[in-house]
Amino acid sequence: MNLLESIDHTNLPKHLAIIMDGNGRWAKQQGFLRAFGHENGTKSVKEIIKTSAKLGIEYLTLYAFSTENWNRPKLEVQALMKILINSLKKELVTLQENNIRLNAIGNLDKLPKTAQKELLDVMEKTKNNTRLTLTLALSYGSREELVNAIKSISDKVKNNIISIDTIDDSIINEHLYTQNLPDVDLLIRTSGEHRISNFLLWQIAYAELYFTNVLWPDFKDQDLYEAIISYQKRERRFGKTSEQIK
Repeated sequence: MNLLESIDHTNLPKHLAIIMDGNGRWAKQQGFLRAFGHENGTKSVKEIIKTSAKLGIEYLTLYAFSTENWNRPKLEVQALMKILINSLKKELVTLQENNIRLNAIGNLDKLPKTAQKELLDVMEKTKNNTRLTLTLALSYGSREELVNAIKSISDKVKNNIISIDTIDDSIINEHLYTQNLPDVDLLIRTSGEHRISNFLLWQIAYAELYFTNVLWPDFKDQDLYEAIISYQKRERRFGKTSEQIK
């Protein structure tokens, strides 16, 4: 069965977010070190980015490295940073050819200087691309993001820049890393885990959640099609009744 033909291209998630999980377990199953899994995971990243662009998805956000990931063994963290730098260098051509703009969210100052430089360079060179906005969540933690937003808003209230009575969803959105992104429509997590893991907690308030047992290095375009078909079968009511949305 051709899953692509089953997709309704008029009902795609505008913003797709993915927790790319299972690289380490995939490597262990193959009898290799965890870094081998992360390296192979970049192949899935490239395929899913290109497939998302071809489908017409406008925003794709990938959970690449969390604030908690800094607690992993030093050698693994170093390997991840090296993979990030090499991937940015290699995939610039792919981003340009597919009209994809690179964006990044998180505490980027914690990244190694070489990674920051490469990241900013690719973001600058792709800033005018319009087909898809690819956002990498790097050194990202949603609770940290919310704490920083609260601090910033509180400071503005203290200095009479904004009134406490005017604080609403839009004010909070303006102070998040994702201020230029729409809310998430579909969140995918691979590897069989059923957790959000401190990822986009505010932004997924009304997202459809999709969990799959497929490990990230094995996640390919057919797996993405399955997730989107599942999404399209669901009724998104946003608090309303079925009758109200028909």
